[in-house]
Amino acid sequence: MSFYVRKGEFITFLGPSGCGKTTTLRMIAGFDIPTSGKILLNGKDITNLPPNKRPVNTVFQRYALFPHYNIYDNIAFGLKLKKVPVTYRNDAGETYTKLQKLTRKEIDEKVRAALAVVDLEGFEKRSVSTLSGG
Repeated sequence: MSFYVRKGEFITFLGPSGCGKTTTLRMIAGFDIPTSGKILLNGKDITNLPPNKRPVNTVFQRYALFPHYNIYDNIAFGLKLKKVPVTYRNDAGETYTKLQKLTRKEIDEKVRAALAVVDLEGFEKRSVSTLSGG
């Protein structure tokens, strides 16, 4: 299969059950590996990149959220665990890198940015049970 999607363009995979729509999307996202061929994105071969390294996002119909956390805390959960490399220079001028957790302010900024992207600003304190699955 070959297709081209222009910037800002939306496409649809339409076909009967079992024809490969979901498999194609899973391969693009990196959850399945093609048995032949390549997956090119902007001319770059991403076939062997793991899902978390691909410049592709996936929204699952059946997502796993913590029902006892509100929307904000569900978004913040992974950010609270994440460690990022920070480079320091000591008095002798030597540099070293250490992993450290994001600050509360950094987490808050990232959560609010994510809420803005999906147009959920003002809903962060609501229960995740109020979110639509579609």
